[in-house]
Order: sequence, then structure tokens, then C-alpha cells
Amino acid sequence: MTPAVDQLNRFGIAHRLLVYEHDPTTSSYGTEAAEALGLDPDSVFKTLLAVVSDLRATESRGSMTSLVVGLVPVTGMLDLKELARAAGAKRAVMADPKTAARTTGYVVGGISPFGQRKPLPTFVDETAEILDVMRVSGGRRGLEIELDPQDLVRVLSATVAPLAT
Repeated sequence: MTPAVDQLNRFGIAHRLLVYEHDPTTSSYGTEAAEALGLDPDSVFKTLLAVVSDLRATESRGSMTSLVVGLVPVTGMLDLKELARAAGAKRAVMADPKTAARTTGYVVGGISPFGQRKPLPTFVDETAEILDVMRVSGGRRGLEIELDPQDLVRVLSATVAPLAT
């Protein structure tokens, strides 16, 4: 299995694996998952990495930046201003895809919020709170994990905030 599934198993988190045939010509991985599995796209979340600049940086230290994870429904877009606000940062920009892959250990389109090489601060769009189950990447293209949003927030020590536009 993937490191994402291994982490959920280690924590004893109830989940369900959803497998579908990935189309290598697609560019919208989350939408593909929702359509292939016949799921409500509002319950399928994409895992995005961003670089935030730290508000707590001082002039003597210069600008401090760090990577964070933002989870939003595939029907929306990540609002970088809201992500920065939730992270207590001045601004946020999308991370370079190569940096995202290298940092998480996953390929783009298969980045899971679970089992990342280096655990990152995670922020989840507030719409997850109204769902009974949400779906996130299982750590490879063609694999989704279905679980209770409260379990995701607890395991990842995630912050829930308005992130989607």
C-alpha cells in the first residue's frame, strides 16, 4: 500500500479505499476521481501545496517561508489570501510542482495529505465540516481514501478555515 494508507492503519482510522482506472491524459486529477467513481465532487478534496511567508519574521532574520498543505473541494479553487490568513502569514503562493513532489514523496496528481515524507501544517476548507465523509488522494493516481473529516483533522492536526473560492 501507500504511506498514506499505512499512516491511517497505524492510527486505527476507519477508511475505505476507492480505486479507479487513471487516464494519463487528464490534467484535473480530482475531477477525474469524482467522475470515475461517481462521487459528489464537493466531497472530493484536492491536496495542494503552497509557500507561505511568515508574518513573525523580523528584519534581522529576513523573510521566513514554509510549505503548507491546503485541502479544498475539486469544485473550487484554493484562495491563497485565505490560506495565508489561516496560516498566520503575510502571503501565500502555489508551490512548484517539483518541490511539492520532492517534499511529500508523492507524484503530482497523487499527493495525499497523509503519509508525507515531511509532515506539513495542513489547512482544510470549512466545507469539510458539513460532510459525513470526504475523499482525498490515497497517495497515487487512481486511489482515493474515504474517511470521516473529523478523523482527517485530528490525525493531521489540521486547521479548518474558509479556503475555497
